This record gives sequence, C-alpha cells and structure tokens, in this order.
Amino acid sequence: MHIQKMGFDEKEARARAQVWNYAFGYINLRVVKTAVELEIPDIVEKHGGPISLPELSSSVGVPTESLHRIMRFLIVNGIFKKAPPPHGEVSGEVHYYAPTPLSGLMTRENLAAFMLLQDMPTGSNCGITPAALRTGKRPDVKPVKEEDTWADPAHGNHVKLFTDSMEAHARVATQAMVDNFPAGFEGIESLVDVGGRHGMALSILVKAFPWVSGTVLDLPEVVADAPPRGGVHFVGGSMFEKVPNADAVMLMWILHDWSDEACIDILKKCKDAVPKDTGKVMIVEAVIDEDGEGDEYAGARLLLDMVMMSVTVKGKERTYKEWAYLLEEAGFSRHNVVNIKTVVSVIEAYP
Repeated sequence: MHIQKMGFDEKEARARAQVWNYAFGYINLRVVKTAVELEIPDIVEKHGGPISLPELSSSVGVPTESLHRIMRFLIVNGIFKKAPPPHGEVSGEVHYYAPTPLSGLMTRENLAAFMLLQDMPTGSNCGITPAALRTGKRPDVKPVKEEDTWADPAHGNHVKLFTDSMEAHARVATQAMVDNFPAGFEGIESLVDVGGRHGMALSILVKAFPWVSGTVLDLPEVVADAPPRGGVHFVGGSMFEKVPNADAVMLMWILHDWSDEACIDILKKCKDAVPKDTGKVMIVEAVIDEDGEGDEYAGARLLLDMVMMSVTVKGKERTYKEWAYLLEEAGFSRHNVVNIKTVVSVIEAYP
C-alpha cells in the first residue's frame, strides 16, 4: 500500500503551536488568577513539605480530577513542581506538589493582589486595538483629565487591590535602591515621595537611612486611609499644584502613567520643591534600551510598555532619549541613570 506524504513541515508545526500560545494567552491569566483566588500558592507554601492532591483538594474544595488538570498546567509553566512523597512513602497514583520561587511570589504576602487586579481590557476599552492605535483614543473611556490613567470607573472597585499591588512592587524596587544605591541618599535629610500612596516605599527608606525624614504627597482621599508608619508624614494634595519642599523628591512609577506634557508639568513642580544648588529629583522608572541585547529585563520593560498602551491614554515606558527630553524641557541642568539591578532604574535629575 502506497502512502502519499503530504509534506509535513516541523518548523510550521512549532510556529502553529506558538500561534496557539498567543491566541489562548488569556487562559494563562485565567488559570493563574483562579489558583491565586483559591489561595493554592499560600497553601502549598505553608504546608511544610510536599502536599498531596487529595490534601490540596480538601483545602480548596475543588474535586481532584479538575484540580489535577489545573496543577498539571501550572507545573508545565513552572509555577509549581512535582514532588516525591514525604518520608519515603509510596505514592502509587497520588500526585504531590511543592512550591517554587514563582509560586512563592503569588502568595498573599507578595504579589497575589497584583495578579487579582489583572483584567483583560477588551473592545474599545483597550488601548491596543486598530481603532485605538489609529486615533489615539478609547471611545468607551471618559476620563476626568485626558491623561488620567485611573479615571475609568471600573478602577473604582479595585482601589484596595491596586494599593496592595503597588505596595508589593514598591517594596521590591525600594529594597533594590537600598541594597544597590545607598550613596543616593547621602546628604538627604528630607525626602518627599510624590504619589507614594500609603508610604510603603518611604517606610523602607527611612528605616534603612534613619537620618531621612519622609513625607508622602498623594490625593487627600488616598492619604486619609494611610496606616501610621514610623518616620513617615502624609500630606494631601495634588502634584499638579504644589510639591512640599525637601532636599529631594522621589517619583516611583508615576510618570509612565502620563503624557509628555503632563510629565513636564509634574517635573517642574518637583524641581521647584528642591534646593537649586544641592537638591535633586529621583525618578524610579523603566528605561528602555531599543536594542536590549544582553539585558535580562529588556522583555519585561517592553511588556510594561504594552501594558501602558493598553490601560492608559497617553502613558508609556520611555527610552533614555525620551527621559532626557522631558528633563531638559522641565529645566533640569543635568541628570544621570543608575542601574539598580532590576526592571526599573533611578534617574537622578538636578536643577
């Protein structure tokens, strides 16, 4: 019997599988969010050893058949790992699971709130559609200000998750500053964190550098809910009106939400708040390298840029040239970029 070969192309088959990854990418988020909602990362992390499928099923209230399929998917994606049974027991057909560094980041104490915050923007409410890219507008969004990132009413239901999420990220970035750039805080006796919400970043800084007095500037309704933090003061106000005077001003993950024009306005207010001869503004943001060769964080920074395109009106991650332009337009005399070995860098700008 003659079998006629149809010209199978292995490279095309691999490419087709990659197309599936893009087409069904939303499933990854849905599965991970569900695992976080069920607190599976917390349960596995705190179990004190490999946890069996029946034990995990009992803890989360999900039948073993469905839970096995979920865990199998998460293991292939590196979120959990298979484990041998504890104490040399014979497992038979029982599956055991163990945590990984990735699952540890998805616990309540880390980035669970960040994962739960994520919703897929769809239709005209997303900044990455043909219509949005052509017009620069999202018809379904009517923000208070044209560039106001969080004016979409849908964000109102996510205020706590948003705050918890930002604090989790701020904790990592701030610790990177403490460990990799302590010289940046020498000679600073007073520091204002613009848009610092509930003061997580400043609380870490004033603990690491006890000679620094910290003040958070954020909207009155934001600071009204702030918990007490030693060494941190809170001021309700707008960065578009006035920034409190200090030796230095910090902007962490603020400017990427805004248009160039708004950023220049904010930077001018910050420049006016620090001493002309000895003050500085510290911008903690991603700095995109157009080439990105040999940079392990290049992909993450470009992904963040796509996020900003999706959820903001005119926000974006910026290249070194784009940052230099903003600082020059805002009237700063010089600046330098400090690598703190994470996704963000510290841009020091001097009046």
